[in-house]
Amino acid sequence: MNVGYARVSTQGQDLQQQEASLKAADCGRIFREKISGAKRERPELIRAIDHLREGDVLVVTRLDRLARSTADLLHIAERLKSVGAGLKSLAEPWADTTTPGGKMILTVFAGIADFERSLIIERTSSGRAAAKARGVKFGPPSALSPEQVAHARDLIEREGKPVASVARLLGVHRSTLYRAFEE
Repeated sequence: MNVGYARVSTQGQDLQQQEASLKAADCGRIFREKISGAKRERPELIRAIDHLREGDVLVVTRLDRLARSTADLLHIAERLKSVGAGLKSLAEPWADTTTPGGKMILTVFAGIADFERSLIIERTSSGRAAAKARGVKFGPPSALSPEQVAHARDLIEREGKPVASVARLLGVHRSTLYRAFEE
């Protein structure tokens, strides 16, 4: 069975054109949604995918109605594959996993996306290493200045004040003081 999914981004837009195209493509059921594609949670898309059974095909008028990015498209295609369902875009004939050519194209896209993820990870870790070598510190700024740490150390070591009371005085937690002393 062909199952349609139609989406528009705003309440002011109309689903009629998509619905007509999906009906012409013999969709037995059409799930409709008025929600931004940038939203990760699209309840009707989730319902449409949950509705699919082995051998069904999810049909969309255009891929941008279905996915926010190539990675999102590949994730959705994987979910469809896991239930034995296909994917078909009316506007992009190459995006039809019910054909060998469409499966090949999606496989190539998956390979490119995986390669790009690997490159991003590699560049990120190289950039972090270079920044650390230059002395860049990652994470939130220290809650205490070096002067405050020296003052706290003096209060605790010389005057015998309890760590908890010095932490309260400085407005930080005891563990913040201990970390500052380790640095």
